Amino acid sequence: MEKINRRPWGYYEVLADASDHKVKTIVVEPEGRLSLQRHRLRNEHWFVVSGEGCAVVEGKELPLRAGTVIDIPALARHRAQNSSTENLVIIEVQTGAYFGEDDIERFEDDYGRT
Repeated sequence: MEKINRRPWGYYEVLADASDHKVKTIVVEPEGRLSLQRHRLRNEHWFVVSGEGCAVVEGKELPLRAGTVIDIPALARHRAQNSSTENLVIIEVQTGAYFGEDDIERFEDDYGRT
């Protein structure tokens, strides 16, 4: 399995991949933004390591900065955006029944992936 996965907004690296959880480092480059998405089979817990930006969870905007923690339950529409000139670095812990990338349902995407 490839550990570092490039995306149009930056990249993620899988740190742990077990049957009951997955842990990633997500790096959103300056002005990058993840798609507005949801997952049916997993919950996500985000811990912001560095950088600044904004998360949208179920239509509510939440500031992201070092030390911020956000819980995203399954089926919640969400996205992260980097609004700074530095990388936005997030540790993501996934829990649930399934952790595959095909559990992403996109609603809006700046890179034509909907």
